[in-house]
Amino acid sequence: MTPPDQSLDLLVIATHPDDAELSVGGTIVKSVREGLKVGVLDLTDGEPTPHGSPEIRARETAAATAALGIGWRGNLGLPNRRVIDDLEARRSLAGAIRLIRPQIILAPYWDDAHPDHVAASRLADAARFWAKLSRTDLPGEPFHPPRIDYYWSIHLRIHPKPSYVVDISDAIEQKLDAVRCYESQVVTGRSQDFPTLIDDVRDRARYWGWTIHRAYGEPFACREEVGVESVRSIL
Repeated sequence: MTPPDQSLDLLVIATHPDDAELSVGGTIVKSVREGLKVGVLDLTDGEPTPHGSPEIRARETAAATAALGIGWRGNLGLPNRRVIDDLEARRSLAGAIRLIRPQIILAPYWDDAHPDHVAASRLADAARFWAKLSRTDLPGEPFHPPRIDYYWSIHLRIHPKPSYVVDISDAIEQKLDAVRCYESQVVTGRSQDFPTLIDDVRDRARYWGWTIHRAYGEPFACREEVGVESVRSIL
């Protein structure tokens, strides 16, 4: 993995390519528009899948990255379907965090139907802690990201209460354009009768937008309190 040229404001840790787009694509788009330095670190290549291959998935990921407008994306090379929070994976992710030095990490929510996502959530928590350790052979200098928050996966079938919801009303179409880049995952072999997977992604965003009196939104959970500058920030 080649680190970015400069530290990032926001790093999305995604278990598979397409997780970032499906879950927080709108937040990524808005953050880039606001001038933040944003990147995505995929833990695996997402393969095998029924209609994909490593080559197809790599092309789709490149197209989606361009659609999001982000300047950096990396892949940790962990095995798909076998993500676990073991010492080697923790070391790899902690080393990446020390080189990327993000101010905010967005990681998968800790409760999910997909076992890779659950493992990735635990791995992100552990690696965030490990990244600050001294007297270690990890690359780079010790670094502790100030925040880690958690996003909902497309596989989530429960209804946890979010800590906050980001208004993505002006970013929903760009988010969906990025999702559509993964044709092998969201189009090929899937019924195109209404509602499609794209409809499902839009409808979920519409629901979360409704909860905050906006058109579209993306929910996040956090274990640590969120500070605001003033009441105006939450109007």
